[in-house]
Amino acid sequence: MNRTLIRQRPEFAEFAVPALDDVVLRSPLVADIAVLGRLYFAAYEPGVAAESEAEEVDDIRLTFDGSYGVLDGVASRLAWCGDELVGAILVVERAPWADTPDCRFIVELFTAVSWRRRGLARVLLAASAQAVNGPLALRVADDNHPARALYASCGFTDWAVVRG
Repeated sequence: MNRTLIRQRPEFAEFAVPALDDVVLRSPLVADIAVLGRLYFAAYEPGVAAESEAEEVDDIRLTFDGSYGVLDGVASRLAWCGDELVGAILVVERAPWADTPDCRFIVELFTAVSWRRRGLARVLLAASAQAVNGPLALRVADDNHPARALYASCGFTDWAVVRG
């Protein structure tokens, strides 16, 4: 089961964001669709995201085309180390699903396998939250304990509890 989490406070100062000196963040471009799709496919076990790399590239294209909401080019960030894409956070202005909060929504957050547990996801979350400067929500699987721990440490709480 997936759970929707929300971060209400815009301040991200209450938790430490590690410095990653060799990583540069920038907004995504349409020209990045193929490399984003390849990284997303490689970041997960086969069949978790899509059945093939080509399907995942098509899904990322749908994200840029607005199928999951209007992509926020400021809150969405790509992480590059030299010429290698190592992570991404894709944020829409509002998710199209009726059971989600009316605020900026993270539709994707992923990192290269070799970059896990190095603080990159935290850096991407902080950059997005600072750009949004308001509520930010996402969905996460109940059994994804590492992701849930990260989100909790960044101030995300269960939306069902918030809306009461």
